[in-house]
Amino acid sequence: MPQTTDLNRHSIGELQRISHKLSQQIIEITTKAGSGHPSSSLSMIDILTGLYFSGVMNYDPKRPDWPERDRFILSKGHGAPGLYVTLAEAGYFDPALLSTLRETDSPIEGHPNMRVLPGVEASTGSLGQGLSIGLGHALAARVDGRHYRVYVLIGDGESDEGQIWEATMAAAKYQVDNLTLILDYNKFQQTGPVEEVMPALTPPGDKWRAFGWYTHEIDGHDMNKVVSSLEMMKSVVNQPQIIIANTKKGKGLSPFEANDTNRLHGKALSEDQAKTAIAELDAMYAKLEGA
Repeated sequence: MPQTTDLNRHSIGELQRISHKLSQQIIEITTKAGSGHPSSSLSMIDILTGLYFSGVMNYDPKRPDWPERDRFILSKGHGAPGLYVTLAEAGYFDPALLSTLRETDSPIEGHPNMRVLPGVEASTGSLGQGLSIGLGHALAARVDGRHYRVYVLIGDGESDEGQIWEATMAAAKYQVDNLTLILDYNKFQQTGPVEEVMPALTPPGDKWRAFGWYTHEIDGHDMNKVVSSLEMMKSVVNQPQIIIANTKKGKGLSPFEANDTNRLHGKALSEDQAKTAIAELDAMYAKLEGA
């Protein structure tokens, strides 16, 4: 059995460096494409960095179909740029492919396609389906006598549609404890603030607790808390778990901060905006290094 965890284990400082690099790439490739979802990718990139590079997940990029691998499913498929830069950094494919985002015949499609790109566990884009897929994988591990874990990331706006709550109920009923759900709680969806579009979804922790889930709420941009909470979930037994990660779309970057409607949901930055955002990213990382 490949032992990949140690190979992917990085210190908190190294994780912050990786997240900085991946954030830059998200802005670069979506600006070049002139489309995509940079803000929805940026809000979750610290979480994906923690998942793939802290040693939390077992995976082998040279064997993307390794039966014992942990699975990650990006339910909010429009955040694909964030998934792509993460998979490229992990070694699943040549990073040069990233610059072909959304080009005709490129496997770096607008939404993840498991049939054309290694490392993508599920084709997603129709919202509200990723948790059901993840639950299926988690139950399959039980049936097959395997010991992998399944991680699913959903958006907060996504939580008001699809099969989210059917899967939530079923996971609790069957006490599926190898399933960890991560809520990218960035508070905005396409048409406005989540608490205005669908106020019944807030606060989210109460909802999942009522359905029998183990819940834990964190700052989704605090790498220490991201990693420690992911590790903690492995010790929960007989319950599915959810990490409610409070995040911001384009945190600290003026092009996104200036838009209080939906923080530029689904809009690529112009070249000038991208230069500004990357310079601000560099400044934030330099400050972090000096802290």
